[in-house]
Amino acid sequence: MRFEVPQFIEIDDKIFGPFTWKQFIYLAGGGGIAGILFITSKFLFVLIGLPVLSLAAALAFYPVNNRPFSVFLEAMISFYRSNRLYYWRKKKENVYRSENRVMTPTVTHSAPIPQRNRGGLNSLSRKLELSALQKQE
Repeated sequence: MRFEVPQFIEIDDKIFGPFTWKQFIYLAGGGGIAGILFITSKFLFVLIGLPVLSLAAALAFYPVNNRPFSVFLEAMISFYRSNRLYYWRKKKENVYRSENRVMTPTVTHSAPIPQRNRGGLNSLSRKLELSALQKQE
């Protein structure tokens, strides 16, 4: 028995003509608010309706870094609402108190720590560069 593997699963389905469900909701909401403000007061339409309509159009059609504008707007709002001032605090040394004396933790190594040789990766890359330059000449 053969089954078809779905293709293009990341693309939203077009439900209302050329618009997806999200695009239709954004445009209908923004257009509805702008239409009501246009009927009631031209001043409120210009002051509130046009920005709402442009936000709805951006939410429906404008991608930022190949992601929907709603994701960008959510990240921007959470960034401005969060605390961006960080303080560095020095951590206190752990001190263990016994009944009659103060003990500080000590680290013992069972194997000696290997020392780095001079050169290493930097000298290897320099040698490769020099040999490449010599071959070009």
